[in-house]
Amino acid sequence: MKNRLILFVSTFALVFAFGSCLKDDVGEYWPDGVKGKMYATVVKATLQQLALQPVAGDVNFEFMVNIATDELPAEDITITFKIDPAAVTQYNADNKKNFKPYPSVSLTTQTLTIAKGTRNGYAKAKVWGAEKLDACDNFIAAISIESAKTTSGVDIPVASNMKTYLLALPIANPYAGTYHMVGYRIRPNNPTEPAENDQAFWTVDCKTVQKNGFGNYTGYDIKIEITSNTVVVGGTTCYKVIATPVDPSSGASVGGMFDTWTGDATLKPADLTINYYNPVTKTFILNCWYTSSAGNRIMYEVLTRK
Repeated sequence: MKNRLILFVSTFALVFAFGSCLKDDVGEYWPDGVKGKMYATVVKATLQQLALQPVAGDVNFEFMVNIATDELPAEDITITFKIDPAAVTQYNADNKKNFKPYPSVSLTTQTLTIAKGTRNGYAKAKVWGAEKLDACDNFIAAISIESAKTTSGVDIPVASNMKTYLLALPIANPYAGTYHMVGYRIRPNNPTEPAENDQAFWTVDCKTVQKNGFGNYTGYDIKIEITSNTVVVGGTTCYKVIATPVDPSSGASVGGMFDTWTGDATLKPADLTINYYNPVTKTFILNCWYTSSAGNRIMYEVLTRK
């Protein structure tokens, strides 16, 4: 009485309520109430995610569509798609979120033909322009099935709650990565301790990174927030940062930034601007202090993205 249905439509059985038929094992059987019918669906209709790097260039993606039916289609079925920003608005309303429609989306597959005797196919699309967007914003690309029609012209219903592919597109923090550090640490009444090594910056949030250690000392971390406040250094507009030494075990602050350059007078830099990020050279200049029972330590570092 009940024909087996492929796993691709396992969630589809939840879409329609047909009395006792819903007692059937989801994913194994086609409910009696829709026997002989077919529907066009997006296989993964829940929110998916693809992280974007903040760089220029196209990013391609694809998603599967399915003809949900107990019998294989006897005709080719042509499915058309549309970019659907209204679906993002609806998702926000339904889930109390604040996503924005991703501004640069293009359909590589505008129409897709599902050959008779089969149920599935892949639609393709692409996004671009992540380097121009604010990493603190939340974006979704939404692509919906607009229509489905057999070769003979019969319209195939589109499942209303499985018609849209929703793809969250978070933009990676542009400051995270590996930096080459050249600098030093000063302990009161001790010689300057120069240091040079590679250091990893990891993401805290869209505008904040954190790294371990100062020069040759790894007991504390430093959290670095890139602000929108600017300073011109050597003709380049740079961004001031808030650099805070922290205890990684508790997250508590254990120091702060100097207001003016403070360090070894024999190693005085040509430009005394401190605590900023240069977006052209991808370099942080940090001049901070952190606490110690023997007196505050001084650190000065130039960190350049590798």
